[in-house]
Amino acid sequence: MIDPIFQSDNYQLARKLLDASVLRHEAIATNIANAETPGFRRLDVAPDFAAQLKARVAAGDLAATADTINPRLAEDHTARSVRPDGNTVELERELVAMDRNSVEYEFLTELVSNNLKQLKVAITGRSV
Repeated sequence: MIDPIFQSDNYQLARKLLDASVLRHEAIATNIANAETPGFRRLDVAPDFAAQLKARVAAGDLAATADTINPRLAEDHTARSVRPDGNTVELERELVAMDRNSVEYEFLTELVSNNLKQLKVAITGRSV
C-alpha cells in the first residue's frame, strides 16, 4: 500500500542523492582534516556516479536500478597542487563545497520529509 511512495522515481532519486551528499560531507571533512598533510590528494564523490545517475534518469530507468548505482569516494583529479608539498586541498574551496553540500542536503531531506508527510496524511486524514 505504501510502496508507490517509496518506489517513486523522485523518492529513489532523493535517496541516492542523499547518500552522495553524506559521502561528500565525509570527503570534505577528510580533506579539511588533511589540509596540512604533505602529498594528500583531495577526495570527492567519484564523477562516474553523477554520470551514471544522469544516464538512468534520462532513460527513465531509475527505480529498477536504484540499488545498482552507489556513490563512492575517489581522488579528485581536477584538483591541482599550488603548494610545494603536493597537497591539493584548498581550505577556501572546501568551505564553499561544504556550504553547497549543506544546502543540497537540506533540500533533499525536505523532499523526503514531504513524501513522509503525504503518507501520514493518507493514514490519519489530517495534515498536522
